[in-house]
Amino acid sequence: METISVVLATFNEEKNLAACLESVKDLAQEIIIVDGTSKDRTVEIAKSFGAKVLVTTNPPIFHINKQKAIDMATKDWVLQLDADERVSPELAKEIREVISKDPPSKTDEPINGYWLPRKNFFLGRFLMKGGQYPDYTLRLYRKGTGRLPQKDVHEQARVEGKVGYLTHPLTHIADPEFGRYLMRFKRYTNLLADEYVDKKIGKNPYTFSKYMLVMPTYWFILQYGRHKGFMDSWQGFVFSLFSSLRFPVSYLKYLGRK
Repeated sequence: METISVVLATFNEEKNLAACLESVKDLAQEIIIVDGTSKDRTVEIAKSFGAKVLVTTNPPIFHINKQKAIDMATKDWVLQLDADERVSPELAKEIREVISKDPPSKTDEPINGYWLPRKNFFLGRFLMKGGQYPDYTLRLYRKGTGRLPQKDVHEQARVEGKVGYLTHPLTHIADPEFGRYLMRFKRYTNLLADEYVDKKIGKNPYTFSKYMLVMPTYWFILQYGRHKGFMDSWQGFVFSLFSSLRFPVSYLKYLGRK
């Protein structure tokens, strides 16, 4: 029987963590949490589920703590989650089935990782258009085969060897309120501004027009029009608008960097 370590990085997630761990308590043989010194009951809740907890600093690139949790895992497979995600019974069953499968023949390469389709909850509804579903994320991999680059807020794990795809979605309760979305938007645009500094993208008129006009206009038309974000009601409009605004907002922050 193949075993699973569920790993998370957390910071002030008392509102989300219990529901997340409840959804995997019968799936995981081990729960590992690296916490960035939360000020709420996050650690207490984690320990109530029998999790192994490491309390450390809270770096801007959250994937640094996620990788620490991955490194602490001891079971055959690693399932990396965020506190605002939920594993349905259907997805849990599918995970058990795929990790227990043998290759069709001894000569076939085993699958070392799986992409999970993800449903994102935004201001009262799941976004199913605008390129938001299926939002594939590489979260399940054999121990020792997957690592996070720890450089970008939206990066995916890199898995050595063959990867496959699961069919049942991971539920992501990302932004039930607009205040939470704005908090994440602020953090993301700060990180983008830092990337612009590292890449030295420039502060000339061409770059200014690119990030302030061309890229946001292109992105909104792509997401709201071509990918039919309008079919997700007003939530689709708001999401497409703010997705496009990340370019000018992060560029203005970049202009303010020394």
